[in-house]
Amino acid sequence: MITQIIGRLVEKTPTQVVIDCKGVGYAVNISLHTFSQISDNENIKLYTHLQVREDSHTLFGFNTTIERSVFLLLISVSGIGSSTARMMLSSLEPLQIQRAIISEDLNTIKAIKGIGLKTAQRVLIELKDKMLNLQVEGEIQNFGNNTIKDEALSALEVLGYTRKQSERILDSIIQSAPDSSVEELIKEALNKL
Repeated sequence: MITQIIGRLVEKTPTQVVIDCKGVGYAVNISLHTFSQISDNENIKLYTHLQVREDSHTLFGFNTTIERSVFLLLISVSGIGSSTARMMLSSLEPLQIQRAIISEDLNTIKAIKGIGLKTAQRVLIELKDKMLNLQVEGEIQNFGNNTIKDEALSALEVLGYTRKQSERILDSIIQSAPDSSVEELIKEALNKL
C-alpha cells in the first residue's frame, strides 16, 4: 500500500498531478480542493490511497490526512465510488463534508453533483458516527463538542428543562458557534428556552 508520495512536481492539472520520484513518474488523481492547496513548488508531498482493481491500479492524492480519511469513508458507502467521492471533495472542503454529515444536513450533501436523495440519506446514516470519531493527524476532530455539550445538557436538566428540547437548542448553538464554552452554551440556551 502506498500511503504517501514525496517527489518533484512535473505536471499539474485540476484533476491530476504527475510526481517524479527518483526517475519514476506517478500519475496521481486529485480533487479540486487538493489542486487549490498545491503550490507550484518543485517538491511536493501528498498523502495517497492506492485503489487496486482487476484492470487498473489508481493512485489518489490528498493534501491533508483529513481529506484522505473523508475520501476513504465516502468510498465505503454503497453507491459511492472513487469518482463520486472525488467529486464530493471537489465541491466541498473535507471539513464541510464532515460537518454536513455530523449535523445531518441532507440538502448540502444532496446538492453535490451526482448525489441523489437516497445516496445522500445513506451517507448520513452510515457515516455520522464514523465522522464524529474521525482522527486527524493524531487529534480527534470533535465538531459535536460532545463533552462540553454533555455538561451543558446536564446543567439544563438540573435547571428543569427537558433533555430533548435542550439538546435541539444546544445543537443549533454549537452549529453556529462551535467554539463556545460550557458557560456560553448554557447562557445562550437559557435565552432560547
